[in-house]
Amino acid sequence: MADSEHRTPLTDTTEFAPEWTAPVPYMQRTRDWYLALGYGNPYRWAHYAEVPFASLAKPLAESRLALITTAAPYQEGKGDQGPGAPYNAAAKFYEVYSGRTDEDHDLRISHVAIDRTHTTAADSGTYFPLPALRDAVTAGRIGALTERFHGAPTNRSQRRTLEVDCPRLLELCRDDGADAAVLVPNCPVCHQTLSLVARYLESNGIPTVVMGAAKDIVEYAGVPRFAFSDFPLGNAAGRPGDPRSQADTLEFALRVLESAPGPRTTVQNPLAWVGPDDWRMDYCNVDRVSPEELARLRAENDAIKETARAVRESTIKT
Repeated sequence: MADSEHRTPLTDTTEFAPEWTAPVPYMQRTRDWYLALGYGNPYRWAHYAEVPFASLAKPLAESRLALITTAAPYQEGKGDQGPGAPYNAAAKFYEVYSGRTDEDHDLRISHVAIDRTHTTAADSGTYFPLPALRDAVTAGRIGALTERFHGAPTNRSQRRTLEVDCPRLLELCRDDGADAAVLVPNCPVCHQTLSLVARYLESNGIPTVVMGAAKDIVEYAGVPRFAFSDFPLGNAAGRPGDPRSQADTLEFALRVLESAPGPRTTVQNPLAWVGPDDWRMDYCNVDRVSPEELARLRAENDAIKETARAVRESTIKT
């Protein structure tokens, strides 16, 4: 009998999907990236064995939802923050801020490490789903939005996030009468930050869903509910220029919020990214960068760190 006649779906590896179709391993990529840049002492990502879980007290159609983002308000005079802008540490923020949900806002994500190869952040609906949430209220899908949305600082310091920002965000959500919260991170550390916030809110009785694109970081931290979109960082709320995908991605997240059976529930968005098949291979991939480019990026990163430090020290008084 010919070898081909012995093949089964379990042994025929030609049927396997290419490795680059798997979600991006952001923790390993960033570790390898910074080691290649010459930095020692790899970052230790937040990880928990136990995960809190708070059940919805009433149907979403009767609930008031809070929105928490890591996007930053546009700051005039702080450099390029527009579509396609390079990493702009001057536009960072280090304290929780709030804005009214019945007003429009100019929020940007130039201050964090989104995927700048495969997205430009030209459409804020991909990372700040306030318009989609308003539409969901109009349609009766959710009862109401809280009067304010809130911005969470992206801190590499987990202690600062846990001891300062999480309690403040809980206080604000309680003041606003939030029955649940939708959290939308952008960069790798953003995903860690809002995972910590989600855990904190849930442990204090507020159900949450994280709408994210960095699967490994969120699952490693351990969150109650995770609506995962396999899109380039900066697009956790849908595809750019595609309002339908943004509405569908929000609806997907709301279903995860109301149907999760328990903690560590991850559901993947059925929508696919529109772009090169191997887009996942580019983000912080040292195998795709020359030694000369790495040297240039090291100098650039040193300057970014100094700018961020100056902004942080001028902002945080305690």
